[in-house]
Amino acid sequence: MSADEHDIPASKVLIADDNPQILELLEAYLEPLPVKVSVAADGQATLTAVEREQPDLVLLDVMMPKRSGFEVCRLLKDDPRYRDIPIVMITALNEVGDMERGRECGADDFITKPVNKIQLLERVRNLLRLRHLKSSLDGHASEDEQQQ
Repeated sequence: MSADEHDIPASKVLIADDNPQILELLEAYLEPLPVKVSVAADGQATLTAVEREQPDLVLLDVMMPKRSGFEVCRLLKDDPRYRDIPIVMITALNEVGDMERGRECGADDFITKPVNKIQLLERVRNLLRLRHLKSSLDGHASEDEQQQ
């Protein structure tokens, strides 16, 4: 393990994709990181998994059965319980319009298929660092409010 892997706390990552090979590949790519991975194979299962697992980050395929990644992203970002969970949309679509649509529904980042391992690891690391930093700051802010 390099020093980079030690600067993020143990985290939970949910990978949502309807392609079992992509799920397996992304899970293998994340092995160097201190993350517990869970998977979902469609949009509805993703929403259920988020509620059950409370992940620190979601890797979300755009084109999935039952609910699209765009719809899942919008529903999660509209829900105050899940709004702060970073969502990385993973898509074979690299049209500008799709990225705009993803931004409109609240996606935090995008990765296009085929997924580059180094790019994936860097983005996951950065978003998890930010997530944990924000959680830490929010915790300190609420402690300060309670002390006043």
